[in-house]
Amino acid sequence: MNKQNLAHRKATATIRVSDGPKPVTVRQTRHSFLFGCSEFSTLPYASNQMEEAEHTAAEKRYGHMGELFNSVTLPFYWGRYEPEKGKPDYERMMKAAKWLKGQGLILKGHPLCWHTVCAPWLLDMTNAEIYETQLARIKRDVTAFEGVIDMWDVINEAVIMPLFDKYDNGITRLCKDRGRISLIRDLFKEARAANPNATLLINDFETSESYDILVEGLLEAGIPIEVIGIQSHMHQGCWSQEKTDEILERFSRFNLPLHFTEVTLVSGHIMPREIVDLNDYQTNNWPSTPEGEARQAEEVAAFYDTLFAHPLVEAITWWSFHDGLWLGAPSGLLSSTSDPKPAYHALHKRIKGDWWTKEQEIMADANGNITVTGFKGDYVALCEGREIAFTIG
Repeated sequence: MNKQNLAHRKATATIRVSDGPKPVTVRQTRHSFLFGCSEFSTLPYASNQMEEAEHTAAEKRYGHMGELFNSVTLPFYWGRYEPEKGKPDYERMMKAAKWLKGQGLILKGHPLCWHTVCAPWLLDMTNAEIYETQLARIKRDVTAFEGVIDMWDVINEAVIMPLFDKYDNGITRLCKDRGRISLIRDLFKEARAANPNATLLINDFETSESYDILVEGLLEAGIPIEVIGIQSHMHQGCWSQEKTDEILERFSRFNLPLHFTEVTLVSGHIMPREIVDLNDYQTNNWPSTPEGEARQAEEVAAFYDTLFAHPLVEAITWWSFHDGLWLGAPSGLLSSTSDPKPAYHALHKRIKGDWWTKEQEIMADANGNITVTGFKGDYVALCEGREIAFTIG
């Protein structure tokens, strides 16, 4: 394991648990750092729309997911969430969101504005109508899910948005018409008004100076970007340590929280490097291999070590949890049969081992106080049959 200093991940708390000196058992229950994954199959699962075999496999996945993660990203791709104007998939999404929240998970919606998987019916509108409809969509969805989903990717892949030319769509039209900075200002303003307590992200796969320049322009325009989302899909090979460090340094200059929102590493053959758009790679045969799984486990451990050691990184989301979900790639932490791969075990060793405060017994002092130092997160103190919840950090 990377032996970097993790002092910034720890803190100390003093709480009163009794009326005098008594033994107290202290146990960590959750990280404050967000370790998460995308989990889109929750919608049919929570709505009982799965066949029995699929339902059984999903239950198996959720057991592994709950053991490892404390956050989940849910899909709000407009073209799928509202394929017909005025008929959003609200009931299924709310059932899924409430079920996941009931498992103790923190939820994020992804995304509110994106030119891909866009609502096709926007093409029947003028740019002015698209603009008003996009703002109304944000107001509707952020308001409806407040208290259940309080974190959102407000805009996705804005660097390429006005230049996107693979197919016509309403959002690229809108971005060309209004400009990136003006559009993003209005989107964030609408999302903030809909949920004043939400965590709002800008998110992009572009990690070069182009994204850096856009973020700088947004901040100079007074747009309150709170979190910088960075995608890291590595179907074409794991980033080198030098590249990871370069990206961390590039976006750390803004002194804003960094969320690695979409992390992918494959356990089979590497996608050809000449592919520019990952979606253009088509194959019906992309198996996971023992050699690839060993490599994936090593790469997962090294990448998470680097990110967790960086003081501005506050969240890492794996994309997707089991093999074959995106591009048919063997990029899961679970196999296609929902069994943990070596990468799962490597990550579990860190999240629930090296980076987890071990259960301990502490003697309360004469005033009934205990002082606990540990990884930032939620804890319980057990004393004389009572559980006292508290937070460190």
